[in-house]
Amino acid sequence: MSDAIRVLVVHGPNLNLLGSREPEVYGHTTLAEIDEALAAQAQEAGAEIESFQSNHEGALIDRIQEARAWADGILLNPGGLTHTSVALRDALLATGLPVVEVHLSNTAAREPFRKTSLVTDVAVGVVGGFGPHSYRLGLDALLGHLSA
Repeated sequence: MSDAIRVLVVHGPNLNLLGSREPEVYGHTTLAEIDEALAAQAQEAGAEIESFQSNHEGALIDRIQEARAWADGILLNPGGLTHTSVALRDALLATGLPVVEVHLSNTAAREPFRKTSLVTDVAVGVVGGFGPHSYRLGLDALLGHLSA
């Protein structure tokens, strides 16, 4: 068993379309490129990550619940479920794991419905508005939190 910090990276609905979906909002970086950068960052920090993306709320919840058995923390971009999913929020609480919420865009500067997050109050922190760099900042913050 490794002593490395283990992080589950969760990407919510529609994030599989990054690179082509609304590039004026989300940029041109693909999800695969984000995951590659996170894996390299984790390796450099001596940590381990596992990335998971689904367009299905139940699959996301199942994977988050499974993380209780092996992960030390969760890096989460809930996508549109940020604003609607009590079930996702409850799953995060049930793990007892620290969570960092990330968003590519600055959700507070967008449509009014995007200003409400059902995840923020159960997260140790939130990073958003920096495009793909939000993920790297979020992973760095989570690893720092877990190391403290």
